[in-house]
Order: sequence, then C-alpha cells, then structure tokens
Amino acid sequence: MFENLQPHIADLRKRLMISSATLVVAFFACFSFYEPILNWMMIPVEAVLPQGSHMVAIEVQETFFTALKVAFFSGFLVSLPVIFWQLWLFIAPGLYDHEKKYVIPFVLSATLMFLIGASFAYYVVVPFGFSFLINFGSTVVTVLPSIGKYVSFFTKLLFGFGIAFEMPVITFFLAVIGLVNEKTLIGFFKYAIVMIFILAALLTPPDVLTQFLMAGPLILLYGVSIIIAKIFNPASNEEEDEEDEEEDD
Repeated sequence: MFENLQPHIADLRKRLMISSATLVVAFFACFSFYEPILNWMMIPVEAVLPQGSHMVAIEVQETFFTALKVAFFSGFLVSLPVIFWQLWLFIAPGLYDHEKKYVIPFVLSATLMFLIGASFAYYVVVPFGFSFLINFGSTVVTVLPSIGKYVSFFTKLLFGFGIAFEMPVITFFLAVIGLVNEKTLIGFFKYAIVMIFILAALLTPPDVLTQFLMAGPLILLYGVSIIIAKIFNPASNEEEDEEDEEEDD
C-alpha cells in the first residue's frame, strides 16, 4: 500500500517545492520595495484615523517583522497562479482526459476570484470595519494603532475573503468530477447560511455591518455555485436529457 503512495508523495513534494521556490523568489522581490506596499495597505486605516493620530510601532523589532509580513503576503499574491497551477498538476492524474482541459480556466478563475475577494475586503470591508473600531471611544482615548497588529489583521482579512470567494471555483471542480450537484447544494443551503455567518463573525471586526458585508456576497456566491453545479455536473445534464426525451415521447 505504501509503495502505491510513494509516486503521489514524490509528486506532492515536487509541487510543494516549486510553489515554495516561487514564493521565496516573490518574497525577496517584494521585500526590496515593501515600503510602497505598506503605504498602500495603510490607506484605508489612515483615511479614518482621527486628526492628529498616526500609526506607531510599539516594539523595537515591530517595523522589521511588519516588513516581513508585508513581503510574504505580497509574494503570496504574486505566486498565486503558480500555486494554483501546481495544485492542478497534482490532482490532474486522477482526472479523465476531458476534465484535464479545464486547467487554464481553473488557474485563471481561481486567481481572479481570490483577487476579487481580497479587493472587496480592501475597498469595502476594511474601511467600514476600521472606521467603526477606531471611532468607537475616540472621544475618550487617542487612537494610535500598532502597525504590526494592523498588518496582521489586514492580511488575515484579505486572505479570508480571498479564500471565501473561491467557493464557485471549488464547486465547479467538484461538479465536473461529479461529487456535487445542484440538489445537494440546495439541500445544504440552510446549513450553509449558518456556516457563512459563523465564518463572517470570525473573520470580520465585531460589528454587524461588516459581518453582513462578508455574509451577503458569500450567500450570493453560494447561489452562483448552485447554478454552476447544475450546468457542469454530468449527472445533472444527463437527467435533463432524459427528461427532454420523456417530454418528446
């Protein structure tokens, strides 16, 4: 049994090495100009800071480690196409020939959906969320956000939204190989709603508005996933053909 797994383990190691090497190269490239990237990251919070407030570093090493976080997250975004490509190459041997042709659509759509999710977090959720957190109690205390903690929370939020927006892509893949169909997703809908709101509560600031800003698009994407499963699941298409034939008879 172990001997049968060895080729898969060797292939997984190869895919991980290529992805890691790409990430390392992208990391060092982004680290060389982390300052403009960091300035871009700080735009949403600086726009809502009270007058006279500014970002601070509360520890001696905080600025350096923040630069590492910025470079790693930026390098990860740059490496996304390669990471998704290697992921597809790893699972491709278990697919049929007609399923393997989806490699380019998978890589492009997975990368695009992650970037759309991260962009939605940057342009919509972060401004609303940090506006609430910073302005709450600002008449009592002066807000001086820590740059390290802000970047950690910022990258967590963008990564969470990026992963969450992969839902249609994952559904497409599972539908193509016949693991899910629209009936399965429709039956799971009420449980999915609960899970979406739990996820939104965990990933967003503790106010209702930003939680809905995440839950709303995810519910919409779940609806899109149902349509995708109906279109691309082979069993669904066969059932439709059989129904059409019965109607013709």
